[in-house]
Order: sequence, then C-alpha cells, then structure tokens
Amino acid sequence: MLDQVSVTGSGVQVAVAVALTVLVALATWLKVRKAKHDGSEQDVYLAGKGLTWVFVAGSITLTNLSTDQLVGMNGNQMLLLAWWEIAGFVGLMALAFVFVPLYYRYNCTTVTELLERRYDGRQVRTLISALFITGNVLIYLPAALYSGGLFLQSLFGSSVPLIAFSVGLALIGAAYTVFGGLRAVAVMDTYSGIGILGLALVIVFLALAAVDFDIVSGVPADRLSMVGSADSPIPFHTLFTGMAFIQIFYWSTNQNITQKAMAAPTVREAQKGVFAAAAIRILVVPPIVVIPGVVAYKLFGDIGDAAYGRLVAEVLPTWLSGAFAAMVAAAVITTFSAVLNSTVALYSVDFHERFVGKVQNHWKLGAALSAIVTVVAIAMVPVFMNAESIINLLQQLNGLSSMPILSAFIAGLLFRNVSAKAAVFGVLWGVALYGAFSFWWQPQGLVAMHYIDFMVITLVTSVLAALSFNRLVLGRRAEWIGLALFKGDAPVAEGTGRRSETAG
Repeated sequence: MLDQVSVTGSGVQVAVAVALTVLVALATWLKVRKAKHDGSEQDVYLAGKGLTWVFVAGSITLTNLSTDQLVGMNGNQMLLLAWWEIAGFVGLMALAFVFVPLYYRYNCTTVTELLERRYDGRQVRTLISALFITGNVLIYLPAALYSGGLFLQSLFGSSVPLIAFSVGLALIGAAYTVFGGLRAVAVMDTYSGIGILGLALVIVFLALAAVDFDIVSGVPADRLSMVGSADSPIPFHTLFTGMAFIQIFYWSTNQNITQKAMAAPTVREAQKGVFAAAAIRILVVPPIVVIPGVVAYKLFGDIGDAAYGRLVAEVLPTWLSGAFAAMVAAAVITTFSAVLNSTVALYSVDFHERFVGKVQNHWKLGAALSAIVTVVAIAMVPVFMNAESIINLLQQLNGLSSMPILSAFIAGLLFRNVSAKAAVFGVLWGVALYGAFSFWWQPQGLVAMHYIDFMVITLVTSVLAALSFNRLVLGRRAEWIGLALFKGDAPVAEGTGRRSETAG
C-alpha cells in the first residue's frame, strides 16, 4: 500500500482537484457541443471522421498513459523500463506507414474489419474481436481503475476504501463515453494530457532536485543500466526479438489505439497525429515513468509500486497536491473512457449487427453496453490487489492474445488464399501455447525462457500453424504476396467485406 501523504483531509486540495476535473469537462463540452449526431457507428465510434491531428495525437498518448504506467513502471525503480516507451516508436511508425493507409483503404471502423476483408470468412474477425473485448473487460479496464484508486487512496487517506475511488473514476469515464462518444473522449484526452504531462515533468524536476540531480551515487548499477541482464524485466536481447512485435501489435493492430487514428478525415491527417504521438513517446514519456522510481529507490529503498506515491508526497508542494490529484484522476478517466468506447465499438459492430440485428442508434446501444462493462470492470478490481507489479503482470497477460492476434494479421496481409478457418486455428494455437507456457511450463521450471522471447515463438508458430492447417487440412495453398498489399499492388478485397472499399 502506498503511504498516505500530507494532504489527507484537506478540503482545499479536494476542492482544487474537483475544480480542475470539472474545468476539463467544461472545456470538452464547449468543444464538442456543436457537433451534429446521427447515431451511426462512424458518429459514435469514429467521431464523425472529424478528429484533427492534434486530437489524434492527444488521444493516442493519453489512452496509453495512465496510473499503471506512472505507478507500475516507476514501481520497478530502474531506468530499464523506459524501453517499453522508447520501443513504442517502432509500433507507431508501423501504424503510420503501414496500417493507417490500409485501415482507410478498407474503410474500417474496427481493426477486425481488415481481417474479414483479407480472409474468406468472418470467423477470424469474430474470434479476435472476442479476445479484444475479453482483454479490455477483464484486464485493461479493471487494472486502470485499481491503479488509479490505489493512488488516490494514498493522496486522500486510507479511511476511504480503494473501491470507492475506483467507482468514482469509472462513473466519470463512462459518462464521457455514453454522452460524447469518441469525439468527447479524444478532446478530453488532449486537454487533460497537457496538464498530465506538464505536471509529471515538474515531478521529475522536483525529484531530481531532491537528490541534488545525482541519481548515480547510492543506487545499484543494474537500476541505472539500460542494458538488461538475463534475469531483468527486459533482457537486452529481447529488444531485438519480441519487443518489436509487442509494440507493433499494441500500436498498430490494437483497437484501443488504432481507433483514434481511424477517426481523422484523411490518411495524411491521421499520420500527422501518429507522428506527433511518436515524438511525445520518445521525448516526454520515458523520463516521467522511470526517473521518479529511481529517485525513490535512492531516498526510500526498494518499495515497489509504492515508489511514485511516496516520492510525490516527499517532493510536491502542498499547494500543488490538488492539481496532482486531478492529474491522477484524469489519467485514469482518459484511459478508462477510451478503452470503454473501443470495447463498445467492437461489440456493436462485430457482434450485435452480426448476431442480433441492425443497430438503429449506436448511442442507445452504447449507453447500455457501457453500463454493463463498467459494472464488470469494477467487480474485477479486487483481483489486481495481490499483484506484485502491475506493469509486469499486464505485460505477461498481454501475451495470451497479442501474438496470436498479430499472427492473423501477418498471415492475412502477407499471403493470399488463406482460409479464415486456418487463421482461427493459428490464433487458438497461439493462445493455448502461450497459456501453457505462462501457467504451467514456466512456473514448474519446465521452460527457462523469458516471456518476451517466448512471444516470438508464439508468433512464428501461430503463423506456421495457420499455413499448415490451410494446406494440410483444407487443401489450400497459400500464395506469398509479401509487401504488395502495402504498395497497392494487390487486390483490395479477397474476403466477404460488408461495405464497399472507399478511400479515407
């Protein structure tokens, strides 16, 4: 548990936090109030294709940055964890140059639509959408609420239950999704991001000043090195194996992120937003997610996920505590609302319209779904209370679906004449393989391999499993097309896409 800080019980600080939260909400409303709505999926889930590059960048950045990064990465108390953010540049470049043109070319609302267009059946789209929804509801949403609730509890006192803070954050985040859709979420992300990133950098400066800008003396070399050992959270060689693929999956094929890029009016506007997000990822995010943790180690020793909260209590002036609480709340709210909107989009477009019926008004359906998902996410919060490290737990759990899902994109985009059934087999193979590794082989000591390395094995064998099933069971020979699709030299559609392909 994080240490309680001096602002406990301070009505002034609470008032400042509430005022800033309301100010962001008001600014968001003033920006989006004149938008015209028709209840279509493009209106609700793609902001009417009206996001400028500024809001694309802001929304991408803040969807990723939450208290699980601020608390979890700093909780490792070593500079090495910055690689998760630095390596994100690779995934964002893949999104900008490879996937954004494809999503616009195929006129997608969800990333899974691209898969349906590349395969001759809908099964793979349904399966992968289900994996995304499950991951969002059971992992991403409750993890954000837990880490945010934990941090706010440290600021305002343990007398208030953690779940109470989590519920408050969830309700505010859900309200943005229900009443404003992606347009409101993106605008709120951007406005909040200015304050979040700015104050986080102030904390970095104050932390360094607290140790006279010397984080070297008294800190073990392994906590300052950017070259991870074999038993570290990120062994150095994994930067050249699984790390790149993890980043490509997260930034390029993950609905929670790519949905924001798909909401711009043109490919060029979307790419400008992605480039801006990449610049923030390289220049701003790395120091705020690792330096405070290392300084906390020097001041307090190895205190894990309590590092960020205790350091803030030590270095932040009391008069800024309310603003900091608002920052923490905004970071959670932005992530929660963005992931919730993506979850609702996946269900509405990929499941409801397929298995229930045509959606006449996505606002009404989205409101009902948001309420259900929010309740489930809140109920899952206690599950995360026993995690030793939030960020390491999240990364390991991500492997269950990330590489299997990426394998379906690779097989579908680099080959022609691959059946949807074969892609489904490859995905299921990957989920089963990585699950066996994580919950059986590795705990029993049967496989002594870092989980990032095993992600590569999962990815490669999943692609091979799909191609083998396609040939040996279905009697179809996959045709290698390489990069032809990305160059515009391959047919736009092979599968059973439900809409005509129009340029974005």
